Formats: sequence, structure tokens, C-alpha cells
Amino acid sequence: MTEPLRIGVLAVQGNFREHLSVLRRLGVEASEVRKPDQLDGLDGLIIPGGESTAIGKLVRAYELEPAIRGFEGAIFGTCAGMILLAREAVDGVPDQPFFGLIDIVVRRNAYGRQVRSFETDLELAGEAKPLRAVFIRAPWIESAGPAVEILARYDDRPVLAREGRILVAAFHPELTDDTRVHELFCEVAREAASVRT
Repeated sequence: MTEPLRIGVLAVQGNFREHLSVLRRLGVEASEVRKPDQLDGLDGLIIPGGESTAIGKLVRAYELEPAIRGFEGAIFGTCAGMILLAREAVDGVPDQPFFGLIDIVVRRNAYGRQVRSFETDLELAGEAKPLRAVFIRAPWIESAGPAVEILARYDDRPVLAREGRILVAAFHPELTDDTRVHELFCEVAREAASVRT
């Protein structure tokens, strides 16, 4: 019998509760992360959507930045989390931290303000059934390095991508009943854990 996955969700701001709920529905041992030592023993970390500049400031205030950069498990960033994991943003703000853990450049709020939030169906690589996606002040991937695998696009812009143990989504998979993106992240976390052991 395999050990249950242990995945933390960065819980300083944003949609962390919704991610915790999805993970628990999938049978994952899920926990809130607010301090560097809470990353110890985890197989994965989710950086949720929210306000990327606010999350960035809080990550620095809680001294989480070095711990996240050095974390060896899988990491999944949604919306604001995708911005933080990117190499840079074409429209970044001063002092915005970028972890540079995936070789992408993003555009923040690419789809417009909160009032222009929307839902749409995406074609997911390798899946026949479309994926319902919720976009809220969402970024998109402006450019991606050669090792980045694009898993879904909207309007010909990449919105779901993976590079090794890092997965990013421009949308909010925690806000629908479709758990496939979280299931994919669990696979990424298992793969990353098997490489480390």
C-alpha cells in the first residue's frame, strides 16, 4: 500500500481553503503552510490564486521565500501562484518576487479586471472531455522556454503548463467540481517524490 501524499497549501492569502478541500476529497493529507518549517516532509506545495503582490509581500514577511525556492517537492501555482513561480512578468510591479522555478514569462491581469472574469471550456492535452476553467483577473503565459510543456490554451495563449516538478495554471481549478488538474498535480508530486527517494 502506498503512503498517502502530503501536500501543503500556502495559506497567507487567496483561495487556499478551496484547494485544501479538493485535496482532501482526493484522499490527500493536506495542510496549511504559513511558516518555512511547515514545508518539511511535504511531497508538494500549492501556491493559490489571490493577489500576487500581496502574496509576495507576505511570503517575504514570513521568511518563506528561501524555503519555497529550496523546496524539492512538486509545486503547483494557480493564477497569482503562476505569476510568482514564473521567471518574470512583462508588466511586473516593483519588488514583485519571482521564484523563477518555471521558464515562463507571464502577463499579469492579461484577461482584464475582476468584472471581466469568465468561465470557459478548455481542451486538455490527452483528454477527450473538455475542462471547465474559471478565469478571475487571470494572467497568461506570454512566452515559454523549450522544456515547458503546454497542456492547455485559451485563445491560442498557454494557460496550463508543466516543467518537470512545476505545474502552473492561469485559471482556478479549485472552483469547479472537475478534479483532473489536481489529480495531475498529485501525479507530478508522486513522480518528484520517487526521484528524491
